Amino acid sequence: MEQQLLIYNTLSRQKELFRPLHEGRVGMYVCGPTVYGDAHLGHARPAITFDVVFRYLQHLGYKVRYVRNITDVGHLEHDADEGEDKIAKKARLEQLEPMEVAQYYMGRYHTAMDKLNVLPPSIEPQASGHIIEQIALVQQILDAGYAYVSNGSVYFDVRKYQDDTHKYGRLSGRVIDEMLATTRELDGQDEKRFPGDFALWKKASPEHIMRWPSPWSDGFPGWHAECTAMGAKYLGSPFDIHGGGMDLVFPHHESEIAQCEASTGHAPCRYWMHNNMITIGGQKMGKSLGNFITLDEFFAGSHVNPKDGKEMLDQPYSPMTIRFFILQAHYRSTVDFGNEALQAAEKGFAKLLEAYKALGRLKAETSDLQPPTSDLRQKCYDAMNDDFATPTVISHLFDAARIINSAADGKLKLSQADIDELRWVFDTFLFGILGMRDEAASGANTGLIDSLMHIILDIRATAKQNKDWATSDRIRDALAAAGVTVKDGKDGATYTF
Repeated sequence: MEQQLLIYNTLSRQKELFRPLHEGRVGMYVCGPTVYGDAHLGHARPAITFDVVFRYLQHLGYKVRYVRNITDVGHLEHDADEGEDKIAKKARLEQLEPMEVAQYYMGRYHTAMDKLNVLPPSIEPQASGHIIEQIALVQQILDAGYAYVSNGSVYFDVRKYQDDTHKYGRLSGRVIDEMLATTRELDGQDEKRFPGDFALWKKASPEHIMRWPSPWSDGFPGWHAECTAMGAKYLGSPFDIHGGGMDLVFPHHESEIAQCEASTGHAPCRYWMHNNMITIGGQKMGKSLGNFITLDEFFAGSHVNPKDGKEMLDQPYSPMTIRFFILQAHYRSTVDFGNEALQAAEKGFAKLLEAYKALGRLKAETSDLQPPTSDLRQKCYDAMNDDFATPTVISHLFDAARIINSAADGKLKLSQADIDELRWVFDTFLFGILGMRDEAASGANTGLIDSLMHIILDIRATAKQNKDWATSDRIRDALAAAGVTVKDGKDGATYTF
């Protein structure tokens, strides 16, 4: 059955039927990290969100080219046009080369993404490797009359673009007159004709390490230019989907639209997708705010609040707990960090894994009942087709788990077709599309462990048969201490990690 996918388009502020520009093919560009520090929970959300989009589009049969960039130059402090380059500042503080900093944190970002089971993109371009393309873009905008040179820097002429097109602010909903009233004064602001103009190319100060020659000055590209240039290079212009965090809507993505329209006459993409923020106490999590918890700290279970010195994590949280926690909320809703919510996610995913393992032990029976699994598959598809509603998919998986547990307890009979359908739903949606995995199984020789566990449970069953309760209890307690739960049932004992 052909699936009709609806995507919420930030630009139109409504769900739209997805129709790729080229039949059977999808081009998707997602803004990746600026690599000057370790990845935190806020970085995990867009990575996981668009990983699921990538997986589902591939599942539907599309050939997807997924481009996720690495920002390693040009992203100045406070997302402004003045101040120090974030990577250069880190390099100065640590007495390293800027590219040394970028390489180190890019490697750590990839390691964290692997742990979260985030698939690598098709292409991962770095801004510093595409200076030529960015210079060409700036020249195109100058030639079109929508930029000007000032003291060796090049700025986009927002007011002229707005006068000609009336399009600036459509994505973010901002009004140019309000921007004029609210844009704060910055050092060097006198270079601009209008405070809302943004840098396409910045002349490097004498102490600025990261610089390249250009027709205008030795300098570096503006932050917004990199995505416009790299998106067009690898996906063409326009392409299908542009994604990123909601905090990038303005000024980054608004400026991308203006750059592309000024240089080509059309928008960069058809669908704009934005995931919402991770918050702590209602405040956005981010490096600039100093309230972030790195992914490694989550995995280790240790993070001290710099303000009050209190431990913020009650325990370590595995990568799959983090992934499940994020997928339990719709990507367009906010998610507030809390130990209770993470612990609930941990327990919820464990229940689904236990049900899946129980499914493997079920024996098919003949039943004249209405098949309880008949619509589960389509319900999961309907949820994914409704703007990637992962929480609804998860709720259907819990329904499937209840069916399995009822059958395991002898309260329901399942045919082989039912068992096969349940296994397909779990394999396809939980493990395939949602990208969850059994961390205990993926990190060990499961066949050997399963064989050893059955030997141990057989010894315990013999002890119970001989009424040797001390030995039976000692085996159960020792396993519990090792993190293994033994459950006695009508068909014998089973175990879960």
